[in-house]
This record gives sequence, C-alpha cells and structure tokens, in this order.
Amino acid sequence: MLLVGWRWEWDIVRSAGLAGSISAGAERGPAGAAMIQDNMPRQGPMMDFSTILWDVTDGVATITLNRPERLNSFTETMHAELRVALDRVETPGVARVLILTGAGRGFSAGQDLSDAMDTSGAIHFDAGSSLEKNYNVMLTRLRALPMPVIAAVNGVAAGAAANLALGCDLVIAARSASFLQAFARIGLIPDAGGTHSLVHRIGLQRAMGLAMLAEPLPAETAAQWGLIWKCVDDDRLADEVQTLARKLASGPTHAYALMKRAIYAGADNNFEQQLALEVVLQREAGMSADFREGVAAFLGKRPPVFTGK
Repeated sequence: MLLVGWRWEWDIVRSAGLAGSISAGAERGPAGAAMIQDNMPRQGPMMDFSTILWDVTDGVATITLNRPERLNSFTETMHAELRVALDRVETPGVARVLILTGAGRGFSAGQDLSDAMDTSGAIHFDAGSSLEKNYNVMLTRLRALPMPVIAAVNGVAAGAAANLALGCDLVIAARSASFLQAFARIGLIPDAGGTHSLVHRIGLQRAMGLAMLAEPLPAETAAQWGLIWKCVDDDRLADEVQTLARKLASGPTHAYALMKRAIYAGADNNFEQQLALEVVLQREAGMSADFREGVAAFLGKRPPVFTGK
C-alpha cells in the first residue's frame, strides 16, 4: 500500500541531494523545525496533533509539518489538522505572525501518494477534488490571514508543498534547500497556485522550464531570481526566521494585513484600479490606532509601540 508513496519520496530525496540523511530526524536537521521550536519558550498544548506541531509564543504562531519519516508529505489527517491550527491562528488576539516550516531534513515532499491507493494497490485519487477540498482552501486562508505568514524552508519543498511555501508572504530558505515542481514526473501539472505564482514572480520561460523539466531549483538561485525573499546559511535559518518573526510581531499588524491585500491585488489590477484600491486601504490604515501611535512616536522621537490595531 505504501510502495508508491515511498518511491515518490525517495525520488525527491535523491533529486534534492538528501540520500542517506532522510532518517536523520528533526534533532539533526541543520536548521529544521525542531531547532526553531527549541529556541522559543512554549505556551499551550504541543502534543494534541499527530502530524503537525503547534506553538504560539509572544504573538508568533508556528505550525510545523511533522512527518519527518515521510518527508512531511501531506495526508488527509495532516490537512484536517492544519485546518484546526489555522482556526486557532485566526482567533483574534492569538497571534500577529505565522511561521510555517517542516520537521527534519525537509519542508515537505508534497502529497503522500500512498493516500491514492487502496489495499489492493489500485489507484483511486481525484486530484482535482483534493485541490478543492484541501490545498486551495488552505492557500486562500493563508493569503487572507490578517498577519504576515513566513515560510521557513529548511530543506526540499516539492510538488504542492513547494507552491504552498511560495504562497506564503515571505519565504526564507536554508542554502541546502530546494524547490521542485515534480508534477511532470507523474503526469500532472503544477498546482496549489504554482501556475500563477511562478509566472508572476519569475516569468514565463523560467516557469515553463521548472514545470516541464521537473528539476530542483536551489534556494540560492530561487533568491537570485526573486522567487523567494532570502536564502541563508543552514545554521542561520532558525535565528533569521525568529528575528524576522519577532520584528513583524511587534509591528503594525493591521497595516500588514492591508499591505497584503494591496500587493496581491496589484498582480492582476491595472494601474488605475490599483490607485483606487490604495485610496480605500490607506483611508482605513489612517484611521487605525497604530497610525496614531506611529505619528505620536515620530513626533515624540521615540520608538512606536504598536498594538496591531
């Protein structure tokens, strides 16, 4: 029953240059999720999920994909648990930043293909239904989340998981990480927003090449192309992500939410539409408590203390 899933994951491991290290575990990851978690004092329950880890500390929520023995590949259980975790993040007052990362040596191999097989080995999988029910809903929620969402890519991100990471607001990747549009290897097309984000960020030719050739894109190249925010040394990933998250968690959260709306809309709006949208959103930002605090701090020559409202 698991054969196809294991073969798929091993193919991804070899492509990413991780052969021999897949079973190393989260504690040995150069900048894995466990290290990110261990740098933070914990609050609230950590063990109430079976395929993810959840933590929130000082306004920073962290969701860790936690199936390292299967390269954090997605199952129906993981999708269900992610929906619950996002419900928590969306609860007012719980968090002002969300980090999404993976345990062990990789971010995620994408969909666990063993879910597509029955006990006889026959494939029964409606890829379109899986997108509608799981990935598309999750990506839409992440984009609409009224706070910054950071993807901390600690290793290979393949298939739908690559595009999930790219669907976050800011992507920081370890130097050893890579992004793999692996779909062509099994006769599928890039999904989870990949055909949109790739074209808009890196252009048609590079998007087409990544999709058709299904070759891993090193994190350093992804940063050079403008596909991700930053590539850092593996041993710096946890600190870089935490520093960024803490900075954003103390910032003007409501303004960040409005920025997300404006910038994502800018990919499809014409110039006049975008100018009109800026008027609406700037008016809203100008009525916020954080704007009043920012102006008072500027005039008083002191650092602002934003409440996110």
